[in-house]
Amino acid sequence: MQIRDLHKKDFPPLLLQINDPPKSMRIIGELPQTKKYLCVVGSRKYSDYGKAVCEKLIEGLRGYSITIVSGLALGMDGIAHRAALKTGLPTIAVPGSGLGPKALYPVTNRNIAEEIIESGGALISEFADDFRPRLESFPQRNRIMAGMSHATLIVEAELKSGTLITSKYATEYNRDVFTVPHSIFSKTSEGPHMLLRLG
Repeated sequence: MQIRDLHKKDFPPLLLQINDPPKSMRIIGELPQTKKYLCVVGSRKYSDYGKAVCEKLIEGLRGYSITIVSGLALGMDGIAHRAALKTGLPTIAVPGSGLGPKALYPVTNRNIAEEIIESGGALISEFADDFRPRLESFPQRNRIMAGMSHATLIVEAELKSGTLITSKYATEYNRDVFTVPHSIFSKTSEGPHMLLRLG
């Protein structure tokens, strides 16, 4: 997989509108030329219900000019990418690492990364190719996912989670945030229910 510079003039247009856009980015593949980008994120510890909801909602977008954006992480991110691939929608992964073969994270989702490229999507990162993820690199990449997207869909999230950091960025950038109700007994329902209460 060939890594190259993504020049600022080629950034997704909405990404240039945020307060702190990346100074530079690297890319594998091609940015899909669709009308809308939808960021889909959720818990690593997802439920069967959350998985089904994510797949159903993305399947419902079949035929629309929409790219699914997510973070390649374990859990809901991987489900979102796979659902997009299955539905025939382009998808972009924004990992919390560099794109180099020894750095790309997580290792277990590298097969998804390869499928994304083969299907005409892209991997993008503001980190150096050999950058290995740190705790702070995930919130940093979350601003990119929210910043490049017209809207963000929160599927499942605990109250203290990177998923809610993404929704916070989306709100700051004046982008729509969508979520779905869950069981009141589930920890991963706390984030969506808080967002619903806040309106």
